[in-house]
Amino acid sequence: MSLTTAGEYFVHYARRMLATLKDAEDMMARLARIETGRVTIGIVSAASYFLPQLLTRFRREHPGVDVRLRLGGRNELAAMLQANEVDVCVMGRPPLAPQCRAEPFAMHPHGLVTAPDHPFARLEGVSAAALAEQPFIVREAGSGTRELMQQYLDAHGIQPTFVMEMPSNEAIKHAVMAGMGISVLSLHTLALEWNNGLLAAPPVEGMPVVRRWNVVHAAGKALSPAAEAFRYFMLEQGEAQLASLFSRELA
Repeated sequence: MSLTTAGEYFVHYARRMLATLKDAEDMMARLARIETGRVTIGIVSAASYFLPQLLTRFRREHPGVDVRLRLGGRNELAAMLQANEVDVCVMGRPPLAPQCRAEPFAMHPHGLVTAPDHPFARLEGVSAAALAEQPFIVREAGSGTRELMQQYLDAHGIQPTFVMEMPSNEAIKHAVMAGMGISVLSLHTLALEWNNGLLAAPPVEGMPVVRRWNVVHAAGKALSPAAEAFRYFMLEQGEAQLASLFSRELA
């Protein structure tokens, strides 16, 4: 089944009306100065490894707030922001669109990941040049992790062999554990496997590559009290909370 032309137009205007209605509800809540209501948060996949723990702390401080999560890629989340489908987003590489305002709140380190029995895992240091001889398992083109890895390889003049492309961190971790190759991933996605000896993150020349986590919202939009409370929580406490969760990775 598919929509008629009239149906497509109706959906377009219906979405605009719903977005306007949500803006009105948020503004009424701001005028009432209450911290109840709903906040819808868009997140990239890497953020799903730590945000639930942070949300537990956030909910202790703001028990009246109903939290909803939406998972998506960077471009998908930017579109959700513009369509008013999410209030704020948590992501690494923020959108380039001028309609989005990004505020950094914590470090976001990326490093090399290998199987625990890989030769690199037994070394005290790995040169960047040594990576040229290794098979790489990579994220899909357009992802922030893939872009960061490519920038690192280009900066060191490395032309690697990409043996597999996968759309998720979990799939890549399992492939690396199986010995199919090595990868570059956010260190914030590795805690469980690293602590249980299922993956290794050997020290490599020029790594970890550190970016920043950002909380992003639509520029010019008046956030609801619930969304503003979440934004303030992330900016004020996000870095300390991440450091406590991933002290080993950040060391």
